[in-house]
Amino acid sequence: MRAALSLLGRVWWLVPIVGLAAGWWWTDRQLADVRLTLANERTVRVQDAADADKAKLKAERDGAERVATATATYADRLANRAPIILESTKTVERYAQTDAGRVRCRDADRVRSIDMLDAALAAPAAAAGSGHRSLSADTPAPAGGR
Repeated sequence: MRAALSLLGRVWWLVPIVGLAAGWWWTDRQLADVRLTLANERTVRVQDAADADKAKLKAERDGAERVATATATYADRLANRAPIILESTKTVERYAQTDAGRVRCRDADRVRSIDMLDAALAAPAAAAGSGHRSLSADTPAPAGGR
């Protein structure tokens, strides 16, 4: 025991140095841990910002697509409402051969039957005696006329 005390008496100045070195080493490890944590948080923050930018761009793109779709739908509705005025027989024939023309144009028999119906309705008006006669039905005709 005396030997340990005499040795401690000769190297007492090493005790604070060892304590300071241990404190420096412990602080350095803590600082490295904090630096690693901050680097990880920055990476997450950058990824979140990139994800937020992607989400914002996607929302803007989706909004633009909805506007484009709505515009196209409105234009289609407007085009369907506006009458198509065809003045040439060849133009009518070419139009009737398209998909839209097949839907809107009537075949020649239907047009002739409508013309005959118009003539039949005009004839009794001249006679003006029989008000109880019924009209012939034109059921397959669309409500929009010819």
